[in-house]
Amino acid sequence: MSSSTMVNLTMDGTPVSVPKGTTIMEAAERLGVRIPRLCYHPDLSLAGSCRVCIVDVEDMGYFMAACASTVWEGMRVRTHTPEIRQARRDIIELLLDNHPRDCQTCERDGRCELQNLAYDFGVRERLFEGRRKRFPPDETSRSVVRHSEKCVLCGRCVRVCAEVQGVFNLDQQGRGFETVVAPANFAAMDESVCIQCGQCIAVCPVAAFIEPKHTEEVFGAIADPRKTVVVQTAPSIRSAIGEEFGMQPGTPNTGKMVTALRRIGFDVVFDTNLGADLTIVEESNELLLRLEKGERLPMFTSCSPGWISFLEKFYPELIPHASSCRSPMTMLSVLSKTYWAERRGIDPKDVYMVAVMPCVAKKFECRRPEHYLEEGVPYTDAVVTTRELAWMIKSTGIDFLGLPDGEFDDPLGIASGAGDIFGITGGVMEATLRTASERLTGHPAQRLDFTEVRQARGLKEADVEVDGRKLHVAVANGLQNAKTVLDMVSKGERHFDVIEVMACPGGCSGGGGQPYPRSGYYVLDQRLLAARGGALYDIDEKKKLRRSHENPAIKELYETYLGDIGGKKAHELLHTAYAPRLPRGIR
Repeated sequence: MSSSTMVNLTMDGTPVSVPKGTTIMEAAERLGVRIPRLCYHPDLSLAGSCRVCIVDVEDMGYFMAACASTVWEGMRVRTHTPEIRQARRDIIELLLDNHPRDCQTCERDGRCELQNLAYDFGVRERLFEGRRKRFPPDETSRSVVRHSEKCVLCGRCVRVCAEVQGVFNLDQQGRGFETVVAPANFAAMDESVCIQCGQCIAVCPVAAFIEPKHTEEVFGAIADPRKTVVVQTAPSIRSAIGEEFGMQPGTPNTGKMVTALRRIGFDVVFDTNLGADLTIVEESNELLLRLEKGERLPMFTSCSPGWISFLEKFYPELIPHASSCRSPMTMLSVLSKTYWAERRGIDPKDVYMVAVMPCVAKKFECRRPEHYLEEGVPYTDAVVTTRELAWMIKSTGIDFLGLPDGEFDDPLGIASGAGDIFGITGGVMEATLRTASERLTGHPAQRLDFTEVRQARGLKEADVEVDGRKLHVAVANGLQNAKTVLDMVSKGERHFDVIEVMACPGGCSGGGGQPYPRSGYYVLDQRLLAARGGALYDIDEKKKLRRSHENPAIKELYETYLGDIGGKKAHELLHTAYAPRLPRGIR
């Protein structure tokens, strides 16, 4: 880098040279100085609203926000003077005194960024008296609970909803003590264009957004002797659950997870990956039929409930392009209350199905009316997130790190590696290509790894050649990128055969129900997402079964119960339909 693009400054008496455009906060980190922050997030636009990161810049006459101020030649910065420390402490105290006094019973106790700042700055009492904001919680949504009293107005949720997800559901409403982050016109979350992805929960530094809890319902079912309690686990759970117990991100824990579920008290432990394999078999068949007829192309994947909600609300005219396949979670739940229950001689009403998911939108999905066996009997009775499962393990007194490895139960616990990679962006596409390529050519595929659809950090397009035929595919990482490709489809600007869309950045690995990042990482952090996704690719590579259609449990299902792939019974149980749900929002 040429000297003309470098800026020389002094920070706490130490000279440092950084590229032009570097912020004070970034320059400080080069020297090993961590400036405290609250509203800042490296993957979102700069707000500079909390002022916790203020620093003293010589000759300015006022403190500057380090996260939003770029350096200049000859700048002299002091980051930790007594005056700066006291000013930051005053800001934190003011935030705390306008905050509920329920830390010990709060969802984020011990993992709250405001709480951590208070500890770091030695805030041991509340010094300011006076009026405090008071708002009732908004519990209308099945996926996202909004606690405005706990909001510190950092704006992270507003920015992630707009900049990453392209939904623009949240903004700051009102003034002064009445300021609140809410949907337009103070609408309830359930009446808004919220697509239930939960990224607002993931980036919130406090507990202003949390997921509704299903844990007590699950414990109640486990204690009920009349219920056979079945649990299934999504692929990305096994690569993230260890973080809640101090393990490095990306540590696979399939066996320990299974053992922990048994010790909690679940009667049967199935693998959602089998549902993923089943999805691929049905979805590949659907794709081949569409290619043959040249109809409803491109086909959109449909396993992400946040994405489907987005499609129904923002692009209803493109709904016919979505695969009619239910999600892997719902497919496995359907089979548990039909195929498995029949063979065990159990009344489906006595089967209580719990799904452990990285996705808070699954709580919404499981109560969609099309996902019921009959009135009052949902296919999936409860959904707990990765965070909720970790709490259940801890509250049961289980030493997760010391557990031996367990195995999933047959027959709905056998899965291929293709099911594992569903948990990372590009994985659904790759798994589909492994099966569809063989169906297209009529002979075993020449390769297993379609690396051209991996590592989609934005919108990734690729031409995949299958026996001389090229399929033009796209993978959209997050909904802002999905909007780009959907607009191309709407306008007829580009031809695609298949498009994978995952609502959350990084796919399920970055889901709104995944563990809050440990120190040194952020939500949306590419290192974190790569570590979780890398673990799933490792699991896939080590398996003997790596194509969904080769799974013996899948073959037996079709031979003994479902009949033909895409046939009448398979379509009745494994497929669904979508419809517009709200007037089109602003794109």
